[in-house]
Amino acid sequence: MNSTATDATDATDATDAPDVTDASDPTAATAEKAAPDAPDETDEPDEPDEPDEPDGVDVSRRRWPRVLGALLAVALIATGGALYAEGRQLRDTPATANLALTDAAATTRVTGDVSSALGKIFSYGPGATAATRAAAKEVLAGKALQQYAALFGQVERQSADQKLTLTTEVVRAGVTRLTASSAHLLVFLDQVYERRGRAPTTASAQLTVTAELREGRWWIVEIGST
Repeated sequence: MNSTATDATDATDATDAPDVTDASDPTAATAEKAAPDAPDETDEPDEPDEPDEPDGVDVSRRRWPRVLGALLAVALIATGGALYAEGRQLRDTPATANLALTDAAATTRVTGDVSSALGKIFSYGPGATAATRAAAKEVLAGKALQQYAALFGQVERQSADQKLTLTTEVVRAGVTRLTASSAHLLVFLDQVYERRGRAPTTASAQLTVTAELREGRWWIVEIGST
């Protein structure tokens, strides 16, 4: 009787006793501490929210592209205006207005007319001064005609007294400036003087000539020596 009760009591104690880990096994205790709870794979880490920018900064950022665009447009307009003005100035410079640099036909014509006229008015002989005077009235005008008329009287007397013959040839003529109605030339002459009983004498001369286009013809209006 007593033995049966004792056995029942021992069985009850064995069933109710908790499972206690052996304190002498340090591996088991360490494993329990080291094993963390497994994270939930479905949970993603929360990303930090970006701080809201002040309204003034956002408006300033939106305004800058418009400001830069306006400044760029103004710069382009100013540059275009400067280039146009510079091009206009280049087209209006005296160098480009000088037809001697751009119009070969007009330059050749005035050179030929002036050279021919000088050859006529500075060539004469003892019995041909009247023809020279008449030729001068066809190619000279203004100041040049007045100067020539004042001096040619002396030339006629000298030619008659000394039996002097003068032959003039233009060896080179260059147009320094030419417009639609006026021309400036630099002319080089060779002149041969012949007196009866003496050997011919050759001399060179250099003249500046101003000519004007009148009624389709070039007239010499001024002659100067250099």
